[in-house]
Amino acid sequence: VQLQASGGGLVQSGGSLRLSCAGSGRTAIRYVMGWFRQAPGNEREFVGSISWTGGSTSIADSVKGRFTISKDNAKNTVYLQMNSLKPEDTAVYYCTASTTLSGEGVMAWGQGTLVTVSS
Repeated sequence: VQLQASGGGLVQSGGSLRLSCAGSGRTAIRYVMGWFRQAPGNEREFVGSISWTGGSTSIADSVKGRFTISKDNAKNTVYLQMNSLKPEDTAVYYCTASTTLSGEGVMAWGQGTLVTVSS
């Protein structure tokens, strides 16, 4: 499975960004796709995920109500819509392909895209 993430950038506090991650490879469509993030000095943390059908999602409590995850099955692309961004959302965001909605069992990582939220 190959994952290509895009959409990061610099945004002011309270703003929005949408990250995209395109999956490719023969078995890519069967995986749970999701996002982790890693802020400077912190461990990598789970952000959210979506089932391969798009019918089930899981979102971390830290971003619930602000971030939503969706999927375009025709393009095998997952999106992370981030609203009401805060400086503490600043991190490198990684797209993942895994076997569970909880974020465990990650089988592949994308290259990461940097999100910077200024105060």
